[in-house]
Amino acid sequence: MGGESEEISWHAAGRCDNGQCVQVGTRGQSILIRSTVDPDGTFATLSRDEWQVFIAGVKDGDFDSI
Repeated sequence: MGGESEEISWHAAGRCDNGQCVQVGTRGQSILIRSTVDPDGTFATLSRDEWQVFIAGVKDGDFDSI
């Protein structure tokens, strides 16, 4: 199907220096999240709206207790 086979450009945070990080990429209108520990494994797919809500939660400290 169109777009599913396109190359995904993955990005990790600049603070990622130990190799155990989260990478984020895009495919079409979806945001993809994966672990650098298993780059060929599964990844989570979020809509752009879900991504914005997640980022706002991170900035607000909603996940600090995890």
